[in-house]
Amino acid sequence: MGVTLPGTPDYAKLDTRLAEKGVKLGDSVLVRVFKLESELELWLEKDGRYVKFATYPICRFSGRLGPKLSEGDRQAPEGFYTVAKEQLNPNSRMHRSFSLGFPNVFDQAHGRTGSFLMVHGGCASIGCYAVTDPVVDEIWRMVTAALDRGQARFPVHVFPFRMTDRNVRLHRGDRWEGFWADLKKGYDLFETSRLPPLVSVCKGRYVFEAGSTET
Repeated sequence: MGVTLPGTPDYAKLDTRLAEKGVKLGDSVLVRVFKLESELELWLEKDGRYVKFATYPICRFSGRLGPKLSEGDRQAPEGFYTVAKEQLNPNSRMHRSFSLGFPNVFDQAHGRTGSFLMVHGGCASIGCYAVTDPVVDEIWRMVTAALDRGQARFPVHVFPFRMTDRNVRLHRGDRWEGFWADLKKGYDLFETSRLPPLVSVCKGRYVFEAGSTET
């Protein structure tokens, strides 16, 4: 409807906000998504670590807490994804979009199906994360600058909620408790080091190693 969502950063002051954080367009990017809180975070690399640059409200996502399982279930994914330049669509019918790359190796290991799972503009979703046109425009500037400067792929970590110990306890007994416990391992590594963990899949489970400042 053209109304700015509460908590949205001031787009007009992008240069000022970058300077205040000591970062710039072209710095490497990391994105985190939290379903329950309906928030998307954008992090930028600074001096070998990542600093949080902005938190954007998510206008809409479809489904409920838990991973996407199959094509047509209208569920938004959870997990660890990476995005390369070819996954960006500047001519999306939802203004601009980038594909999460679902199904990733983990999803494929569990027979999960689906396609065109995006972060995009607008405020409608059938399995995507819609963040409004102005927000996706700002995110677009940041990620395209990073990719153009040489970041091969940027990580996108998608969680059901902020994976604090308290929140995990509150969701004990959920059918996805074990899956979320694995997601928390990757979440905790980043929270501790401010470096993206190295993510792999072994025997159908996410496996993480601490990230490194070495290039």
